[in-house]
Amino acid sequence: MSRPAPRAGRDQRPLPPLGRYALRVGALAAALGLWQLLTGLDVDLWLRFSQFPTVTDIAHAFVDRLSGPDYWTDLTDSLTRILTGFLLATVLGVVVGVLVARSRLAEDLLGPVLEVVRPIPAIALVPVAILLFPSNEQGIVFITFTAAFFPILVSTRHAVRALTPVWEEGVLTMGGGRWRILGSVVLPGALPGIFGGLSIGIGVSWICVISAEMISGQYGVGYRTWQDYTIVNYPGVFVGMVTIGVLGWLTSTAVELLGRRLTRWLPRTSYVPGGRPAAPRTRPPARPATPAARTDRPSDPEEARHEHLV
Repeated sequence: MSRPAPRAGRDQRPLPPLGRYALRVGALAAALGLWQLLTGLDVDLWLRFSQFPTVTDIAHAFVDRLSGPDYWTDLTDSLTRILTGFLLATVLGVVVGVLVARSRLAEDLLGPVLEVVRPIPAIALVPVAILLFPSNEQGIVFITFTAAFFPILVSTRHAVRALTPVWEEGVLTMGGGRWRILGSVVLPGALPGIFGGLSIGIGVSWICVISAEMISGQYGVGYRTWQDYTIVNYPGVFVGMVTIGVLGWLTSTAVELLGRRLTRWLPRTSYVPGGRPAAPRTRPPARPATPAARTDRPSDPEEARHEHLV
């Protein structure tokens, strides 16, 4: 009689979706409560919380900002810039990444230039954008495009090169050409890697577009946040920071959901944090048949030999 395997710890059943959402809201509320406590009591223990506005001050500033037209104008301008630059970077990043990964000539022509420009931070190109483009709006879009272009390019290139050549050989065997390989093998197989680059690119784009708006913008969330800092309106600064964080989270979530939608044919793991993986179901071993029950087995050795030959 076999003994049950010892448990590594207590069983942790996964929480239902409503319980998980409640846990997340509770964690956020606890963080805000700690912020309110430290800033309300003017705690100065190496970190100077007395210089920070309280949560209530930020909430009042946020309500005041929502009631004015400037907030929505800044929001629209920042979203227009980020979406324009990101969409351009998506198209060109995927096209150039596939081209460099599939063509040695393209790699030799474009590879050295791209590898030299890629380590340069996008925000360092602000003076170049000011000199190159006739308007600040086009320059900010260029900075956003540059920030997202290289993560998408590198992810696409690595994803295409990681594809197994067996799939391509199978399409060639069935009479498919280059465009058939591109549409049925290269792009579908590289989609997970491409969306990994898109997730990174959208986050870097938000960092750079806010920085560019602070330097050379006229409207936008970054521009308004910097203006609040110059007039020592710290609650307004935190309103801008919260807005940037929420916008970045929403756009990153949208990219992730789109990636799951387009790659729904991939196998998904049902990982539950803190839970134990379910044991695989196995069938009980078959009981060996007794000699009396084996009626189909020939008893004569000569007959058994003839049956084996047949």
